[in-house]
Amino acid sequence: MRPIALPLCLALMLPAGFLAAAETPAPAAPSSDPTQVRAGAYVLDPTHGKITWSVSHLGFSTYYGQITDVNAEAVLDPKEPAKSRLTVTIGTDSVNGLNDRLNQHLKSPDFFDTAKFPKATFTATSIEPTSPTTARVNGDLTLKGVTKPVAFDATFNQAGINPVNKAYTVGFDGRTVIKRSDFGISAFLPVLGDDVALRLEGEFKAVE
Repeated sequence: MRPIALPLCLALMLPAGFLAAAETPAPAAPSSDPTQVRAGAYVLDPTHGKITWSVSHLGFSTYYGQITDVNAEAVLDPKEPAKSRLTVTIGTDSVNGLNDRLNQHLKSPDFFDTAKFPKATFTATSIEPTSPTTARVNGDLTLKGVTKPVAFDATFNQAGINPVNKAYTVGFDGRTVIKRSDFGISAFLPVLGDDVALRLEGEFKAVE
């Protein structure tokens, strides 16, 4: 066989999909520049969205737990962040203090009363940029049948194609502190802390 014929034969044997993939550029790496975020509708990835809470335990330690049933929808506008929107629904029965006996108590009328109030909600009323990558998100939190204004500080992490599921994803962290007594959760005050620190984590997928 003439030398030129061998590479030609090999090329003809390659699957068309392989050749197309070789010609397709790799997706751009995720960007930490918020101005590059795609505008549009997003939903929270439920496996990567949770709330970590902490409260002073009798002054001796800080006790941590999580709420894992969190669903959210957002509309992001990187050119005018103040026009972005956010709504969140939280399943209170997912409250977890990493102890079975404590979990049952947290779900009782002393605390979340999950049988009567299975859902909590947060609806953003305004979003105020505080730096190129941070914003103050103001809204109304409804918990245990009580609605109060609550604000949290959000930090943009990055946006881009998720290398695992190939979905366009935007990631944020958030921080706030609320008083549980504001929402009628006053059991064991003041020995058990009134201030509850909330750490929010979320990866939002673009709605295609």
